[in-house]
Amino acid sequence: MSNPPMYGELLPLDREVHKNLKLDTSQTVVTRVADQNSVFLAAVEFGDACKEYPIVFVRAGEGGPDGKPAVAPLAVLGLKSGVNLFVEGNEWKGNYVPAYVRRYPFAMARLDGNANNLAVCFDSKWAGFNETTGEALFKDGQPTEFLQGAKTFLENFEQETERTRLICNLLVEMELLQDMRFEATLPNGEKLDVEGFLALDEKKYAELPDDKVLQLHRNGLIALVEMHRLSMTNMNRLAARHSGA
Repeated sequence: MSNPPMYGELLPLDREVHKNLKLDTSQTVVTRVADQNSVFLAAVEFGDACKEYPIVFVRAGEGGPDGKPAVAPLAVLGLKSGVNLFVEGNEWKGNYVPAYVRRYPFAMARLDGNANNLAVCFDSKWAGFNETTGEALFKDGQPTEFLQGAKTFLENFEQETERTRLICNLLVEMELLQDMRFEATLPNGEKLDVEGFLALDEKKYAELPDDKVLQLHRNGLIALVEMHRLSMTNMNRLAARHSGA
């Protein structure tokens, strides 16, 4: 089982093996994302995220049967590798915390590569897990209300991730994304050059035939595209934040 960014070692929860396991929720998890300059963002989050973070797309994994690459949206949190401008000490300084971060230290994972065999997993390396203090995960061999709530959150996250994948496939199919780069010169003269991401191809978007525009509208993508466009103005705000970091 591969471990996604933020996670140390994911293990499936077992009601027998982990019957006494507890989670100390007083320990802040933001330190786990302090070195991540971007995180996955589901489409449903665009409305909140676009007010603070640039939303970009990146190539993710193998291409489909048509040879076109799979892409995924990211919230940009910093302009340099290993730097998250929204984490200061143990605090998240943004107003909106992406669901990817909020689900930690739990995650859904496919066991044995089987897409239909999803299990609730936990980061066994997270110091918040212990057998003495915090929220119990099991009681009398059954998941507690706390764990059930975490499971519901994870299931919703997986559903929104799949919906986001389908939305991104449509953007790729319509060839509406192109390679972009961001350049800025900071007050101290330092030059920032960020590349390796995709953003809306404004020319192709403007030239879409009416039937394609209608298709985007009916799939709810017009609003998402506009949120993405709006979010890109946050690149300059990130640069200003970087210069003050």
